[in-house]
Amino acid sequence: MPGSQQRGAANRMASAASAFLTSLDPEQRSQATAAFDTDDHRAWTYLPGPRPGLALADMTERQRELALALLETGFSARGLGEAQAIMALESILRDIEREVDNAMWLQRNPVAYWVRVLGDPTGTRPWAWRVNGHHLAAHLTVVGDAVAATPQFFGANPAVVPSGPHAGLRTLADAEDLGRAVLGALDAERRTVAIVDQLAPDDILTRRDPVADPSVITRGLAYSDMNADQQEHLTKLVRHYFDRVPPELGETAWLEAVDTGLEQVTFSWAGSEQRGEGHYYAVVGPTFLVEYDNTQNDANHIHSVWRDLRRDWGEDLLAAHYAAHHG
Repeated sequence: MPGSQQRGAANRMASAASAFLTSLDPEQRSQATAAFDTDDHRAWTYLPGPRPGLALADMTERQRELALALLETGFSARGLGEAQAIMALESILRDIEREVDNAMWLQRNPVAYWVRVLGDPTGTRPWAWRVNGHHLAAHLTVVGDAVAATPQFFGANPAVVPSGPHAGLRTLADAEDLGRAVLGALDAERRTVAIVDQLAPDDILTRRDPVADPSVITRGLAYSDMNADQQEHLTKLVRHYFDRVPPELGETAWLEAVDTGLEQVTFSWAGSEQRGEGHYYAVVGPTFLVEYDNTQNDANHIHSVWRDLRRDWGEDLLAAHYAAHHG
């Protein structure tokens, strides 16, 4: 159970959330806040469109700075860079879609991201915050000194910019390359086990369900059936997702995966092995699942998600909290 080692992260989030909320006028604050147990607490999506909360577009420059300072507390330096790249990619996508007369371009906006705080970050009760918009979903739940950082979704469209001044720009390149590195390290026999389907699904299989169901994912090759080099590649892939969040949070997720048995972790691949063609992978263990899909828009559109099977929405942290205070 995470304890004082996460206190710094929890305190940084509380301070940043409080500063952000203090900067808002009453109408903005009513949009940006809700009760911790609000009915739509676990409703989320990675599709374009409005979200509950206050949009960056409806903030002053100073308020936007404070909102982004809150976002910063939920990520490592590398994770924050990826999140910011996803948001910036909306401008590029808007130009691409406007050029081909796709009406979706009207929804593409790097400030079409919504910030919401659930509960009181200055109090002692559990509270949460989130930043959501197209291809970015950050959900953080704070219970005492402990923090839950999932569900977490990162996406990219286009994954590789095809033309224009940003041609060749890759967003979420490591999510693809590290997955390919695992597959590429496998010998023919192990590859046969890891590749579970010649056709990749058209999206991540757990979609945006409030509770992730690992049973919908076909298990592939187990960590215990890999050699040391292959295991190292799989470890790098898992750590890539865990290390998007502040070190103390990512390390907790990793240690729990180790404690419950890395030998039970599996890697599966579906679809083509050729770059530029539809492909998918999943990594599933007792405590977590990771999914990555790149099939849409001629396999130039990434969806990736990390779900903590115990701690999504702070589930186990809340259970322990309520048992201790209401038992």
